[in-house]
Amino acid sequence: MSVLPLVFTSGWASGINAYAVILLLGVSGAAGLSDEVPEALQRTDVLVVAGVLFLCEVVADKIPYVDSVWDAVHTVVRPLSGAVVAALLAGGSGSLPELAAAAVGGSTALVSHLVKAGTRMAVNTSPEPFSNIGVSVAEDLGVAAVIVFAVFHPVAAAVVAGALLLAGIAVVVLLASRIRRFLRRRARRREARRPAGTAGYRPPG
Repeated sequence: MSVLPLVFTSGWASGINAYAVILLLGVSGAAGLSDEVPEALQRTDVLVVAGVLFLCEVVADKIPYVDSVWDAVHTVVRPLSGAVVAALLAGGSGSLPELAAAAVGGSTALVSHLVKAGTRMAVNTSPEPFSNIGVSVAEDLGVAAVIVFAVFHPVAAAVVAGALLLAGIAVVVLLASRIRRFLRRRARRREARRPAGTAGYRPPG
Protein backbone atom coordinates (compact mmCIF):
# COMPACT_ATOMS: atom_id res chain seq x y z
CA MET A 1 0.00 0.00 0.00
CA SER A 2 1.16 3.53 -0.73
CA VAL A 3 2.48 5.49 2.23
CA LEU A 4 1.00 8.73 0.85
CA PRO A 5 -2.05 8.78 3.20
CA LEU A 6 0.21 8.48 6.25
CA VAL A 7 2.53 11.14 4.81
CA PHE A 8 -0.37 13.57 4.37
CA THR A 9 -1.81 12.86 7.82
CA SER A 10 1.56 13.23 9.55
CA GLY A 11 2.09 16.51 7.68
CA TRP A 12 -1.26 17.89 8.84
CA ALA A 13 -0.57 16.84 12.43
CA SER A 14 3.01 18.19 12.35
CA GLY A 15 1.64 21.63 11.57
CA ILE A 16 -0.20 21.54 14.90
CA ASN A 17 2.19 19.62 17.15
CA ALA A 18 5.29 18.23 15.43
CA TYR A 19 6.73 16.70 18.61
CA ALA A 20 3.56 14.72 19.32
CA VAL A 21 3.71 13.25 15.80
CA ILE A 22 7.31 12.07 16.22
CA LEU A 23 6.57 10.70 19.68
CA LEU A 24 3.39 8.84 18.71
CA LEU A 25 4.78 7.40 15.48
CA GLY A 26 8.01 6.40 17.19
CA VAL A 27 6.23 4.66 20.05
CA SER A 28 3.83 2.88 17.70
CA GLY A 29 6.75 1.64 15.62
CA ALA A 30 8.74 0.52 18.66
CA ALA A 31 5.68 -1.30 20.02
CA GLY A 32 5.28 -3.16 16.73
CA LEU A 33 1.93 -1.57 15.91
CA SER A 34 3.05 -0.36 12.47
CA ASP A 35 5.60 -1.55 9.93
CA GLU A 36 5.54 1.83 8.17
CA VAL A 37 7.45 3.71 10.89
CA PRO A 38 11.19 3.90 10.11
CA GLU A 39 13.76 2.94 12.73
CA ALA A 40 15.07 6.51 12.86
CA LEU A 41 11.85 7.59 14.59
CA GLN A 42 11.99 4.67 17.02
CA ARG A 43 15.40 5.51 18.49
CA THR A 44 15.41 6.10 22.23
CA ASP A 45 17.25 9.43 22.00
CA VAL A 46 14.77 10.71 19.41
CA LEU A 47 11.81 9.69 21.57
CA VAL A 48 13.31 11.28 24.71
CA VAL A 49 13.98 14.61 22.95
CA ALA A 50 10.54 14.56 21.31
CA GLY A 51 8.94 13.80 24.69
CA VAL A 52 10.68 16.71 26.43
CA LEU A 53 9.82 19.16 23.64
CA PHE A 54 6.25 17.86 23.61
CA LEU A 55 5.90 18.69 27.31
CA CYS A 56 7.29 22.18 26.63
CA GLU A 57 4.74 22.63 23.85
CA VAL A 58 1.89 21.43 26.07
CA VAL A 59 2.68 24.17 28.60
CA ALA A 60 3.54 27.02 26.21
CA ASP A 61 0.57 26.32 23.97
CA LYS A 62 -1.92 27.00 26.75
CA ILE A 63 -0.67 30.44 27.83
CA PRO A 64 -2.29 33.37 25.95
CA TYR A 65 0.17 35.32 23.76
CA VAL A 66 3.00 32.95 24.73
CA ASP A 67 1.37 30.45 22.38
CA SER A 68 1.55 32.96 19.51
CA VAL A 69 5.25 33.57 20.19
CA TRP A 70 5.76 29.79 20.24
CA ASP A 71 3.89 29.50 16.93
CA ALA A 72 6.06 32.23 15.37
CA VAL A 73 9.22 30.35 16.38
CA HIS A 74 7.80 27.12 14.93
CA THR A 75 6.89 28.59 11.55
CA VAL A 76 10.04 26.92 10.24
CA VAL A 77 10.24 24.01 12.70
CA ARG A 78 6.84 22.46 12.00
CA PRO A 79 7.00 22.40 8.17
CA LEU A 80 10.58 21.15 8.33
CA SER A 81 9.61 18.43 10.77
CA GLY A 82 6.66 17.46 8.57
CA ALA A 83 8.97 17.21 5.55
CA VAL A 84 11.58 15.13 7.40
CA VAL A 85 9.03 12.71 8.88
CA ALA A 86 7.40 12.32 5.46
CA ALA A 87 10.74 11.63 3.77
CA LEU A 88 11.60 9.03 6.42
CA LEU A 89 8.23 7.34 5.99
CA ALA A 90 8.69 7.24 2.21
CA GLY A 91 12.26 5.99 2.48
CA GLY A 92 11.16 3.07 4.59
CA SER A 93 8.32 2.02 2.30
CA GLY A 94 9.78 2.56 -1.16
CA SER A 95 6.28 3.27 -2.54
CA LEU A 96 6.79 7.04 -2.84
CA PRO A 97 9.91 9.05 -3.77
CA GLU A 98 11.39 10.73 -0.70
CA LEU A 99 11.54 14.17 -2.32
CA ALA A 100 7.87 14.02 -3.30
CA ALA A 101 6.93 12.83 0.17
CA ALA A 102 8.91 15.67 1.77
CA ALA A 103 7.11 18.19 -0.45
CA VAL A 104 3.69 16.80 0.50
CA GLY A 105 4.48 16.55 4.21
CA GLY A 106 6.20 19.94 4.44
CA SER A 107 3.59 21.90 2.47
CA THR A 108 0.71 20.28 4.35
CA ALA A 109 2.41 21.04 7.66
CA LEU A 110 2.92 24.68 6.62
CA VAL A 111 -0.76 25.18 5.74
CA SER A 112 -1.83 23.41 8.93
CA HIS A 113 0.56 25.55 10.99
CA LEU A 114 -0.77 28.78 9.46
CA VAL A 115 -4.32 27.68 10.28
CA LYS A 116 -3.33 26.91 13.87
CA ALA A 117 -1.44 30.20 14.30
CA GLY A 118 -4.27 32.23 12.78
CA THR A 119 -6.86 30.55 14.98
CA ARG A 120 -4.78 31.26 18.08
CA MET A 121 -4.49 34.93 17.17
CA ALA A 122 -8.27 35.12 17.00
CA VAL A 123 -8.71 33.26 20.29
CA ASN A 124 -6.20 35.56 22.02
CA THR A 125 -8.48 38.54 21.42
CA SER A 126 -10.71 37.09 24.15
CA PRO A 127 -9.84 38.49 27.61
CA GLU A 128 -10.27 35.17 29.47
CA PRO A 129 -7.71 32.33 29.19
CA PHE A 130 -10.12 29.39 29.26
CA SER A 131 -10.97 29.44 25.55
CA ASN A 132 -7.24 29.31 24.79
CA ILE A 133 -6.76 26.29 27.04
CA GLY A 134 -9.82 24.58 25.57
CA VAL A 135 -8.60 25.04 21.99
CA SER A 136 -5.13 23.77 22.92
CA VAL A 137 -6.50 20.64 24.62
CA ALA A 138 -8.75 19.97 21.60
CA GLU A 139 -5.74 20.27 19.28
CA ASP A 140 -3.66 17.90 21.43
CA LEU A 141 -6.41 15.30 21.59
CA GLY A 142 -7.20 15.70 17.89
CA VAL A 143 -3.59 15.15 16.83
CA ALA A 144 -3.25 12.11 19.10
CA ALA A 145 -6.51 10.57 17.90
CA VAL A 146 -5.82 11.10 14.19
CA ILE A 147 -2.22 9.83 14.34
CA VAL A 148 -3.22 6.70 16.29
CA PHE A 149 -6.09 6.17 13.84
CA ALA A 150 -3.64 6.61 10.94
CA VAL A 151 -1.43 3.81 12.27
CA PHE A 152 -4.28 1.34 11.79
CA HIS A 153 -6.37 3.01 9.06
CA PRO A 154 -4.13 5.40 7.08
CA VAL A 155 -6.56 6.13 4.22
CA ALA A 156 -9.52 6.92 6.47
CA ALA A 157 -7.29 9.04 8.72
CA ALA A 158 -6.06 11.01 5.70
CA VAL A 159 -9.68 11.78 4.76
CA VAL A 160 -10.31 13.01 8.31
CA ALA A 161 -7.13 15.11 8.28
CA GLY A 162 -8.10 16.63 4.93
CA ALA A 163 -11.56 17.52 6.20
CA LEU A 164 -10.11 19.08 9.36
CA LEU A 165 -7.63 21.09 7.30
CA LEU A 166 -10.37 22.48 5.06
CA ALA A 167 -12.54 23.25 8.08
CA GLY A 168 -9.62 25.03 9.73
CA ILE A 169 -9.03 27.19 6.65
CA ALA A 170 -12.73 28.13 6.63
CA VAL A 171 -12.58 29.05 10.33
CA VAL A 172 -9.54 31.28 9.81
CA VAL A 173 -11.33 33.09 6.97
CA LEU A 174 -14.36 33.65 9.20
CA LEU A 175 -12.15 34.90 12.05
CA ALA A 176 -10.13 37.27 9.85
CA SER A 177 -11.41 40.37 11.67
CA ARG A 178 -10.32 38.98 15.04
CA ILE A 179 -6.90 38.11 13.65
CA ARG A 180 -6.46 41.69 12.41
CA ARG A 181 -7.53 42.93 15.86
CA PHE A 182 -4.86 40.74 17.48
CA LEU A 183 -2.17 42.05 15.13
CA ARG A 184 -3.18 45.67 15.82
CA ARG A 185 -3.10 45.04 19.57
CA ARG A 186 0.36 43.48 19.32
CA ALA A 187 1.59 46.42 17.24
CA ARG A 188 0.34 48.85 19.92
CA ARG A 189 2.13 46.86 22.62
CA ARG A 190 5.38 47.02 20.69
CA GLU A 191 4.92 50.75 20.23
CA ALA A 192 4.31 51.19 23.95
CA ARG A 193 7.50 49.30 24.82
CA ARG A 194 9.67 51.63 22.74
CA PRO A 195 11.82 54.12 24.70
CA ALA A 196 10.33 57.60 25.03
CA GLY A 197 11.16 59.84 22.10
CA THR A 198 11.62 57.01 19.60
CA ALA A 199 7.94 56.46 18.72
CA GLY A 200 7.37 57.27 15.11
CA TYR A 201 11.09 57.86 14.56
CA ARG A 202 12.51 56.75 11.24
CA PRO A 203 16.21 56.73 10.48
CA PRO A 204 17.34 59.17 7.76
CA GLY A 205 17.75 57.91 4.21
